[in-house]
Amino acid sequence: MGLRQADSTDRERTLSAAWLAVLIMAAISLAIAVFGDDGRAWLAYDRAAISAGEYWRLLTGHFTHLSWQHLFYNFVGLSLITFLVASELKAGELLMIWIFALPTVSAGLWFFQPDLQWYVGLSGAQHGLLTAGLLASIGRWGIEHWVVAIIVAGKLVYEQLFGALPFSEGASGDAVIVASHFYGAVSGCITGASIAIRVRAQASI
Repeated sequence: MGLRQADSTDRERTLSAAWLAVLIMAAISLAIAVFGDDGRAWLAYDRAAISAGEYWRLLTGHFTHLSWQHLFYNFVGLSLITFLVASELKAGELLMIWIFALPTVSAGLWFFQPDLQWYVGLSGAQHGLLTAGLLASIGRWGIEHWVVAIIVAGKLVYEQLFGALPFSEGASGDAVIVASHFYGAVSGCITGASIAIRVRAQASI
């Protein structure tokens, strides 16, 4: 999906930053997973613990997983999304997307899902990256962009109306918190739109 005009140095820098981010997140998640149940108990998004002052969970919950299988599926998905959108972004934009997505998902769960007591996984933020990558390239879409956009939009609508996709809970090993996907997509819409507006403004100068 790489249609932005950029020199080879910018492209290489962005791709390096994108895959470095994947490796760093994978390393953090693997380190947490090694501690098994103890790691999950200390680092998962846990509403009662956060209320008691354990605010780090708002961040570490994204890198904590239910199982090795859950971690594997999350990083297969993250790698695929990175492959799809990295060429649409610059290194600084990629960083901005992640910095905004992680707290936005946590804030959405905290303020709008008061009954949700526990959450782990990176899928919410992944939806932010994918949505941002799509919107950042709007106006330059080819058929592949439209296909991905329709699939993502259809998935989000289905989840909000009917709940998790039939196969997704089996893959994760537990209930899928589809609200996190929605909040991630909201964060991606904001960052992706801001990138697209800035790129268009620069192009008009």
